[in-house]
Amino acid sequence: MGEFDLIARYFLRPCHDAALGVGDDCALLGSLAEGMQWAVSTDMLVAGRHFLPHVDPQALGHKALAVNLSDLAAMGARPRALTLALALPDLDESWLAGFAEGLWALANQHGCELIGGDTTRGPLNICITVFGEVPAQLALRRSTAKAGDDVWVSGTLGDAAWALAQLQASRPVSADARARLERPTPRIELGLRLRTLAHACMDVSDGLAGDLRHILKASQLGATVNLDALPLSDELLALPLEEQWKLALSGGDDYELLLTAPVHHRSALAALAEELNTPLTRIGSMSAEQGLRWLSAGQAVTLSLRGYDHFSP
Repeated sequence: MGEFDLIARYFLRPCHDAALGVGDDCALLGSLAEGMQWAVSTDMLVAGRHFLPHVDPQALGHKALAVNLSDLAAMGARPRALTLALALPDLDESWLAGFAEGLWALANQHGCELIGGDTTRGPLNICITVFGEVPAQLALRRSTAKAGDDVWVSGTLGDAAWALAQLQASRPVSADARARLERPTPRIELGLRLRTLAHACMDVSDGLAGDLRHILKASQLGATVNLDALPLSDELLALPLEEQWKLALSGGDDYELLLTAPVHHRSALAALAEELNTPLTRIGSMSAEQGLRWLSAGQAVTLSLRGYDHFSP
């Protein structure tokens, strides 16, 4: 099987939304409705850096798309299309079948069409670009938080980092924690519903301690976070307190939504969390005084934790 046979067998599907999909030098996207904007994001997953070498290929296909869809969710954008660039060390049809199955299952769930990309031989590397649509005046951004806003986060934090640490140490890991690492859930519906409830939003991919700082910098504000309010699973709550904080604040790979919203939307957000069966936890507040402050048991706590950075020493 050659390169074009590979594409035809695993990644060619009819397009119903795009004007032209896989098969030409470029894809052609259909027009957006009046008042809508494109939201575009790219993420790259590299073997040994973003995923363990022997991860289930079906799970990897899911995660490769999920981390991109999470970016669309953070902007309040609805998925429309994706491109896939795939470098493979060799042609393993069993691996390709599993990867494609995981990718297509999530893509179909969110109505996201594969419209093009590239394949080549090389170290395993997956690069996906997603295209979404969002009303021009309702896109959620990092720079639009307001002083006095509540700070909220969806789901639980630290489970993926905990699972990774266990796997790297060849220790048993629970099915729930492993799923958080290998099959994260992009919060698409939550992001769509937050358009009119949140002031600012981003996804938590590199750890809350670092990602919240991105909102603070973009909005030129500060925040106080109550460490006792961090949403943690039972597995993390069984760990020493400092380890809980480290995993939840700097572990990364959570792909939950971090948002700021006005105080008068507390009831609406609580109702939305119940409706979508997606936990939303209020963990702090924004302030005009710049800087990030931590509290526990009502007392100030000094933490040096920061988010994951590929190029930090």
